[in-house]
Amino acid sequence: MSQLHKRFTDEQIRVLLQGYCEGKMPRAEIQNMLGVGKARFFALLKRYRQDPTSFSLNFQRSTPARLSNEAEAEIESALLREKEIVENLDLLISEYNYTAMKDRLEER
Repeated sequence: MSQLHKRFTDEQIRVLLQGYCEGKMPRAEIQNMLGVGKARFFALLKRYRQDPTSFSLNFQRSTPARLSNEAEAEIESALLREKEIVENLDLLISEYNYTAMKDRLEER
């Protein structure tokens, strides 16, 4: 199921949580509408009760969404090296666990 902030606006969730707080809507019905479990529902309710007027589902990512260019380049070069080894017809690795063999060779 997709994320809440993609399916509902902050105002829609505010109205549902307000209805629960006022006793107009049962918890199970709101959980069903939102598609969340009991723990997530109560986490949202706690955030809502802390400040109902500024309640929002938006968040700021604290870490970068992607790997750095250096990390991506390093991963790509490692994969290309392994691809060359796997595709090399002179090496008989089709019947071997390549990763285990590589680890043994690196130990020496």
